[in-house]
Amino acid sequence: MAMQTAQLLQLLNNSEQVNASLVAVNPAYNPQWVGKIPLVRALFRLIPYFWQLHKAFKHTDVVHLMANSGWAWHLFAAPAIWLAHWHKVPVIVNYRGGLAANFLKTQHRWVLPTLKKAAVIVTPSAFLQTVFQQYQLSCHIIPNIVDTGIFYGKLKTSLALAPHLVVTRNLEAIYDVATAIRAFALIISQLPQARLTIAGSGPEYATLLALVAQLQLADSVSFCGQLNRTEMAKLYASADIMLNPSTADNMPNSLLEAMAAQVLIVSTNVGGIPYMVKDQHDALLVPVAAEQEMAAAVMSLVKQPQLTEKLAGAARQKVNQYLPAEVIPNWLQLYQECGHINA
Repeated sequence: MAMQTAQLLQLLNNSEQVNASLVAVNPAYNPQWVGKIPLVRALFRLIPYFWQLHKAFKHTDVVHLMANSGWAWHLFAAPAIWLAHWHKVPVIVNYRGGLAANFLKTQHRWVLPTLKKAAVIVTPSAFLQTVFQQYQLSCHIIPNIVDTGIFYGKLKTSLALAPHLVVTRNLEAIYDVATAIRAFALIISQLPQARLTIAGSGPEYATLLALVAQLQLADSVSFCGQLNRTEMAKLYASADIMLNPSTADNMPNSLLEAMAAQVLIVSTNVGGIPYMVKDQHDALLVPVAAEQEMAAAVMSLVKQPQLTEKLAGAARQKVNQYLPAEVIPNWLQLYQECGHINA
């Protein structure tokens, strides 16, 4: 979400129709040693955040709030909505993430009163729209953005003999990177020159590293940590296939970037992903935690050049609807509809 926020902020300001600024929820701790003390660091982050919101809302026409489920909602999103309501500033809640259904099911008593204070709720996919409709909440759909000036490419000739596979998700349990590693173990038994690069950071790193060692894959699997957009684009430019093994998802930007870079996609069929790509049309979809099916899907790409060309061609066409020129006007129109921006 951070990369998408930064990209959207830049594009909005480049439009010269709005003057957008960012209030970050995670600025650096000052002093740095505060970050080592759990409860204290929360106060050192929340109090400045609330103060920055208060100052910003005094001179704001519309609040565009990037929101997610869990504690991030309760600590950062909900207070921003209520503070904006107090300042009489309309809020556009841009809700993201694949855990909304379970979050609303268990927390609706606390979440719905706050959501109803929003002027508009926007989701990037029809998947989340259906989730909110269950609670009589209407939503606009404005999709994520992919910049083909950065993410671009073509099908590689390395696919048949030495495919380069990538996983570009955070190393968290929800993304189940372990299944991708187990699938790769099956793949490399048939394609000894295959390699896997895992780009991301998170609490599962040590566990995943141990799994790689256990499966004797250390020579073929590399962890490159968190990458910025330019570094990620370079990784995609070298990749043949992207594995997305997540157990819950909405509209991962990593899939858009892979499609733009002509990296073939093998993904789980959870959450919003089937709303985003179609099996056998522009991606291959498999069940959750199914390493054998994931490996088989990869091998079908290796063995069927016509299939890969079909998927890549359809993916390239689909990317066009996520270009900045298609998406940004929707945001500008929505800001105008809130009645506070002179375009």
